[in-house]
Parts: sequence; structure tokens; C-alpha cells
Amino acid sequence: MTPLPPLLQAFFIDRLARQRDASPHTIASYRDSFKLLLAFLRTHTGKQPSKLVLEDLDAAAITAFLAHLENERGSSVPTRNARLVAIHSFFRFAAFKAPQCAEQIARVLAIPEKRHTSTLVSYLIEAEIDALLAAPDRSTWTGRRDHALLVLGVQTGLRATELAGLRRQDLQLQDGAWVRCEGKGRKERCTPLTRETRQVLAVWLRELGGAPTGPVFPSRGGQHLTRGAIWRLVTKHAVTARAQCPSLTAKNITPHTLRHTAAMQLLRAEPPVDTATIALWLGHETLASTNKYVHADMELKRRALDRTTPPDVKPGRYQPPDQLIAFLESL
Repeated sequence: MTPLPPLLQAFFIDRLARQRDASPHTIASYRDSFKLLLAFLRTHTGKQPSKLVLEDLDAAAITAFLAHLENERGSSVPTRNARLVAIHSFFRFAAFKAPQCAEQIARVLAIPEKRHTSTLVSYLIEAEIDALLAAPDRSTWTGRRDHALLVLGVQTGLRATELAGLRRQDLQLQDGAWVRCEGKGRKERCTPLTRETRQVLAVWLRELGGAPTGPVFPSRGGQHLTRGAIWRLVTKHAVTARAQCPSLTAKNITPHTLRHTAAMQLLRAEPPVDTATIALWLGHETLASTNKYVHADMELKRRALDRTTPPDVKPGRYQPPDQLIAFLESL
């Protein structure tokens, strides 16, 4: 039997932290996956997590856990797949540490990710953007902070974690204004700011004050807002905006909706910004992530249709050439 606790500790400390220098976000995601898995195993085996052995984590147990995520916890398929990625990473590490369990490990690694339907991205049109930006109460400190955050999010498409981590020194508000952030994969990028966004941020930073290393969007305690706090404030202001713009009722508005909106504004510009530039703007590693915006833009497809020559066809109903064929068609 192979005790699980030292193997799992070595995975997080040696493999993720020391060897791979994984980001805090990756470590936190993997940690949450194993917390859920260990809680599931405790319920179904009666063993405390510290008493588990690697052999308890066989393919049947992992498959049951994945089904539990979807059927009982209501996790989406992408979330289920993300948990499986963490488990696979651990078992690849375990293959070197516990070769005696090679057959069991191979079976777990053979569990496939689940395919899922890819839906069109949700984004805001001009009237909806105006309603959302007008929602914060700018007579209050938090309202002015939230307004500045929403303006920056809609214009730049920064992720919630990127907005949360911004410091004053990451903003350059002189001529050629830009914002610098560290995105996924620790890729640093700079995004230009419009004149309107620069003015909103300049007013906000004058009120905020503080050191260059201080957060651009702090909590009342002066700390960086968390990713969850940004999600909550966007949701709160979306509720207010729906009263002024009923079309928002049909949309689930999150910080990622602001990111999609920024991409669609670039794509719908005249002339449209090419997808390679949009990929650089958003920090996408491949164009495959950016192409989904092309699929979502019906106006772009209509403009493409207008440039084509329609086929020379005449309307009319199909007439079967034979009575027997007509009978078969009627069935």
C-alpha cells in the first residue's frame, strides 16, 4: 500500500511549487480539486483523508467522483474537465514515485475529458454598456471606484484577476496612455487606453491617492479587491442596469462579459480589427480562442454575405416525377 498524504504533499511542494514554479492561481485550482476529491472519498470509503492510500484512488473512484461533480454538485462540463486535469497531473507525478501502481495509474490517465457544447459568447451592445456604466452611484466612494473599474473592463477586456491585481504604477495616463498587466501564463501585456477611459481613471486616481504600488481598485480596507469581489460588484450593478435596459434581463453579466464586449467592439469597428490584433489585445495564446468572436458576430457575417453573388435559383416546390415516388414522399 502507498500512503497518499506524503505523495500529495510532494506533488504540491516539489512538483508544482519548486519544479514547475506554478502560478498561485494554478496551485489554488488544483488544491480545490483535491479538497473536493478527498471529501468525496471520505464519504464513500469512511476513511479520513490522512488514512487514504493511492490504491483508494482507482479509475472507478475517480469516475464516480466526476459523476458526483456533475450530478450532485451541478458542476459544468468545463469545470468537471478542469478537476480531471488536476487529477491527471498528480497521477503523472505518481507514476514516477509509485511504479508499483503503474497499471492503476494508467487506467486513471486513460479517463478522457468530456466533450461539451460550445455556446456563442454573450456580449453587450451600446445601449446595454451605457446602462451598466451608469448603474454605480457615483455620489459614493465605492460607486466611483466601481464606475472606473467597469469603464476599464469594458474598454480593455482585462480579466477579473488582472483587474484585481492592478497597481497605480501599472497605469500610464500621459500621452499614449496604457495599462500593463500580467495575464495567464505570466504573460505581461500592455493595452492602450482611450481618451475617455484615461480621463475617468485620472479623476479616480487623484481621489484615491496612495503609493505607486497601491491597488488601483482597493477594498475599503485598502487591500486589492479579490476576483470574487469583482464578480459580485459586476453582478450587483447588472441588476440595477436591468431596470433601465430590459434587454439585459436575458443576459448573464459577469466580468468575462465585459471582456467579450471589448473584443466585439474591436471586431465591429469600421474597418474591423483583425483577429490577430484582438488576440494580442486580450492575451490569447492562440487564434482559436479569438475566432469564437467571429462566430458570434452576425453583422460581420451579413456584411460578408452582401459581398457574395447569390446563386441563380428560382423558387418553387419539388414535384415528384413519378406516382410511386410521390407515394413514397408522402409517407
